[in-house]
Amino acid sequence: MVNSSLGAGKGGMRAMVLDAPGQPLQEKQLPIPEPGPGQVRVRVSACGVCRTDLHVVDGDLKDIPAGIVPGHEVVGYIDQPGEGVTGFSIGDRVGIPWLGHTCGVCPYCSNGQENLCDAPGFTGYTIHGGYAEYCVADAHYVFSLPDGYDDLHAAPLLCAGLIGYRSWAMVSDARHLGLYGFGAAAHIIAQVAIARGIEVYAFTRSGDTQAQAFARDLGAYWVGDSETPPPQPLDAAIIFAPVGALVPQALKAVRKGATVVCAGIHMSDIPAFPYSILWEERQVRSVANLTRADGEAFMALAQEISIETSITRYDLSDANRALSDLREGRLSGAAVLVP
Repeated sequence: MVNSSLGAGKGGMRAMVLDAPGQPLQEKQLPIPEPGPGQVRVRVSACGVCRTDLHVVDGDLKDIPAGIVPGHEVVGYIDQPGEGVTGFSIGDRVGIPWLGHTCGVCPYCSNGQENLCDAPGFTGYTIHGGYAEYCVADAHYVFSLPDGYDDLHAAPLLCAGLIGYRSWAMVSDARHLGLYGFGAAAHIIAQVAIARGIEVYAFTRSGDTQAQAFARDLGAYWVGDSETPPPQPLDAAIIFAPVGALVPQALKAVRKGATVVCAGIHMSDIPAFPYSILWEERQVRSVANLTRADGEAFMALAQEISIETSITRYDLSDANRALSDLREGRLSGAAVLVP
């Protein structure tokens, strides 16, 4: 069941709707939603297109609600606060991320691990998202955005940036860092790593000269195909591409005691691999969602080092084309929809 007040409002808005997984999004006229208690209604000015949106649209995730509006890299302006909302005013610019709600009472929430909540809500998956002219959000789960970013360039910070940051924080002591899959998330976290004096080794699909040139332009120390061994063992690797076969490749590329981080919400099956490439205390770990503390820390960091987000703009009605370009690897950086 979709967790949203969509349909409660008066008037109409355009939205791109997923009637069923595996089908193209349909542009529809829907009622403007009304914010409930503790929620804010946001007039959307930009929404990033994330690979997780592909996993929703393509049906890779389980229990996808019929009629969901995708999108969880949402930038917009509060135009109506709900009952009991404090700390925000009409006209405030905010960002709405993937983590849209948590229960606050399960063992994970109680232990500072709200990203692992037993009863979460996710924007653009179980809560209607930003592929629309308006959306509503829990006021406790929206972020103030750093100055210096216009709405379109701020959008990728809200997932590509946040998940990249959470992944990097797990291995931030690495001095030689491999990034597998050089897209929206990698192009952001590469700048963070380079600003901290870390050597970035960028791995792309074989023959993807566009992504390789992009990585070089951003200052990557070394660039090569995912199957090519780096010139020296890496201290850590982060896998952004949803390709399970990259796990053994990354394990072969890292030194003893190193960590390989799988940064996606979905990945194809990891093939069998010899124990010898895991031995010597190498480890593989995943990243799940984000916390509000991640958001606050990363937004401050983005302001500090002036991360440059590379974007391609699409009209809201062109959401299917944006998703197709992402799926087929035709993008450098991030796609952003504009209502």
